Amino acid sequence: MKEQTEVRSLKQGRYVIIEDEPCTIISITTSKPGKHGSAKARIDAIGIFDAQKRSVVQPVNAKIYVPLVERKSGQILSLSEDVIQLMDLEDYSTFEIEMPAELRGKLEVGKEVTYLESMGRRRIDMR
Repeated sequence: MKEQTEVRSLKQGRYVIIEDEPCTIISITTSKPGKHGSAKARIDAIGIFDAQKRSVVQPVNAKIYVPLVERKSGQILSLSEDVIQLMDLEDYSTFEIEMPAELRGKLEVGKEVTYLESMGRRRIDMR
């Protein structure tokens, strides 16, 4: 799910879609309007799911897509080398998520974790 908004309404720490990938905005810099053009904004962001740095330059009054990112909580049902089976605590549905390398050994069965869901993809969020 995504919605459209103007570039000027974006803020640091929010989400934006760049190259069909939901990203978290790191910084936004705007330039002054020139003699023959409108003000431009440079958006630097990091992908939520792939952690790649992306940037885009667009006019301030242009429309850009913003993903709808939901933060949910789930309980770990089982762990394996590279897959975690989670149960959503709202609707009790079960699904599998890839095990991030930085979380190996830190998770245990029965523990509650928060995860992000956006555009049909999920990722564990350990803040």
